Amino acid sequence: MLRNKLQNYNLILASGSPRRQQFFRDLDLDFEIRLKEIEEVYPPELKGAEITDFLAKLKSNAFEGTLKEKDILITSDTIVWHNGKALGKPKDKEDAFGILKSLANATHEVITSVCFKTVNQTTVLHETTKVTFSSISDEAILYYIENYQPYDKAGAYGIQEWIGWVAVSKIEGSYANVMGMPLDKVYAYLLNLA
Repeated sequence: MLRNKLQNYNLILASGSPRRQQFFRDLDLDFEIRLKEIEEVYPPELKGAEITDFLAKLKSNAFEGTLKEKDILITSDTIVWHNGKALGKPKDKEDAFGILKSLANATHEVITSVCFKTVNQTTVLHETTKVTFSSISDEAILYYIENYQPYDKAGAYGIQEWIGWVAVSKIEGSYANVMGMPLDKVYAYLLNLA
């Protein structure tokens, strides 16, 4: 359905994330991948969705002047927001351990912003999902880090992996959003755009 409506457009996903790329394949969309390296730095006064909105737009701005009339560029950013702080991708094993330890027995927010950019317009939307972790032992955290290497994931975990099955006790909101893309919102926006 959406694929047919977008047949006259060139959908560009600016993400190296295998999960986001798979999402677009699962939606039966024809798209190309374009990547640009940018330094993901945001003003320190930003909080929660302000951070992801800023970074998603920053990523799209890297393509300024390169888009053609029928191009739709999609960039995104995901953070875990916990105790008033943004938890991004862990730097190393010790960082991953500390992040996961802080998430145990607590509820955090996973925030993803998506920026849609065309020649004439830029739109940013975001989604927030609340995720509650149950108690998880140090041994289980170390097992997860050693076996799943979550260094490319905001908050040091992938909900679709082992830790999601054994430690996540509650989700309020979009499951896909926790994996890095609020698919229902993306689909609805693209349907409306076409």
